[in-house]
Amino acid sequence: MEENENKVTEQVEQPKANAKAEGANVRNAHGNNRRPARAQHRPARSEKVDPFEERTVAVNRVSKTVKGGRNMRFASLVVAGDHKGHVGMGTGKAKEVPDGIKKASERARKNQVVVPMTKNGTIPHTVIGRHGACRVFLRPAPEGTGIVAGGPVRAVLELAGITNIYSKVYGSRTAINMVRATMNAIENLKTVEKVAALRGKTINEIKSMKQ
Repeated sequence: MEENENKVTEQVEQPKANAKAEGANVRNAHGNNRRPARAQHRPARSEKVDPFEERTVAVNRVSKTVKGGRNMRFASLVVAGDHKGHVGMGTGKAKEVPDGIKKASERARKNQVVVPMTKNGTIPHTVIGRHGACRVFLRPAPEGTGIVAGGPVRAVLELAGITNIYSKVYGSRTAINMVRATMNAIENLKTVEKVAALRGKTINEIKSMKQ
């Protein structure tokens, strides 16, 4: 009799255990108790692409004599451009070189100038830029010539996006003077549309005069 009673209790307890397991599976399926696992991860955040490329042209150590001695600092010259017709230059001074370069790069990004260019990747006409005792001569070049320039002048022209040009530097060869003279030459460039507006003529008339 006792064995029969034990068998009956075991049979009664098994359905209860099965019912609990089924209930747990149902709850997990509906997500009441546990949070379902994510099928996909979050998409990675798209990083901002910096359109400007920077180039450090020169870093000089400068000093200022004061009553207590000399204050030593570093002066940095940076050129920034997007290779699509925009270029700028900036200078910065600081006690450490990285801080000076950071200041100069921020100013170069703010002082952007639009560079007029033709389809061949050159400038529309011959121009001379001046700054102090430095003169920079720029002349258009046919396609395939490349950038005939050196040092600071090449840095400005490359970052501006010019691919074919002749150049010559006269006078002072200081880096900052050459960069400022090159920027002055770029600012003095004029397009056909601008010349036509200044003279009160049409674009075709200006082009016929060139021929």
